[in-house]
Amino acid sequence: MAGMRNSSDNHGLTQWHGTTIIGVKRGDTTVIAGDGQVSMGNTVMKPNARKVRRIGDEGKVIGGFAGATADAFTLFERLERKLEQHRGQLMRAAVELAKDWRTDKYLRNLEALMIVADKDCMLVLTGNGDVLEPEGGIAAIGSGGNYALAAARALSDYEEDPEKIARRAMAVAADVCVFTNDRVTVETI
Repeated sequence: MAGMRNSSDNHGLTQWHGTTIIGVKRGDTTVIAGDGQVSMGNTVMKPNARKVRRIGDEGKVIGGFAGATADAFTLFERLERKLEQHRGQLMRAAVELAKDWRTDKYLRNLEALMIVADKDCMLVLTGNGDVLEPEGGIAAIGSGGNYALAAARALSDYEEDPEKIARRAMAVAADVCVFTNDRVTVETI
């Protein structure tokens, strides 16, 4: 998000502040949800940004981002090109994007994380070259990501509907994380 900051803890890991994105996959249905808050420091600059969207040919891929907005849009555009090159194969396009993101001098400086999904898989993409398929069909990123992830994992034992899990997990994150609000965008595949 504009003005989004990152900081390193004592272990050298980056902690993103500024949004919450969650992906939940159950059977043939995958949901990605994200809040709408854009923060600059301690100020809410915009409460209704769309950080989750459809991409690719005919919207067959959904994705959400946490990070600098311009950087995330650049990565979405690159992913769309990779999807075109690889005939809509998300896994292959994601691996190729991750390679470029890690090795390209320009892309290497982009600060964002992404969750993307199609009808077959859900993936977390990072600038470290990671293409991760989350265990248990639940992934979350951003400052409220750990709260949403914990809530979704707890809910998944009692709830089968991935949209209900995602919406409730987002509500928990919005209650706890000051960089996350309750204006949620949801896309389903």
